[in-house]
Order: sequence, then C-alpha cells, then structure tokens
Amino acid sequence: MKESVIYQDIVQKEAFRLIIRLLRRRFGDIDESLVEQVRNLSAEHLEELGDALLDFSKIADLVAWLEQQKEEKQDRY
Repeated sequence: MKESVIYQDIVQKEAFRLIIRLLRRRFGDIDESLVEQVRNLSAEHLEELGDALLDFSKIADLVAWLEQQKEEKQDRY
C-alpha cells in the first residue's frame, strides 16, 4: 500500500500542506513563486525541508535551501 502511486500522492500533498502552514506561521505571507517551488518538491525533500525549517530565521533561509536543492538536482544530472 505504501508503495502505491495514490498513497504517495496523498502523502506528498499532506506534507506540502503542513510545510506551507508552518512556513506561513513563521514568516507570514510567502511569495507564490516560493510556494510553487515547495509544491514541486518530492515527499522526501518536503520531509528534509520540514527538518531544515526549524533552523530558518528569515525567509532568505528558505530561498537559500531551495537554491541548494536545485543545485544538487542539477549536479545529479
């Protein structure tokens, strides 16, 4: 069951909703381009972001984290 596409989709959507809620609570309104970048993360990366955001003190920390993810993704390909 955990390996089904439907299950993974549900997990990813719920993880996204939680992360966005936490980010908005911490930083207020978030630029829609950042929301879309977070929306496009895999469930695994959303989990990593959940851990990382505990150390964020400003929205620039989120921007830097997202940029790092892009760079790592480009390095893999």
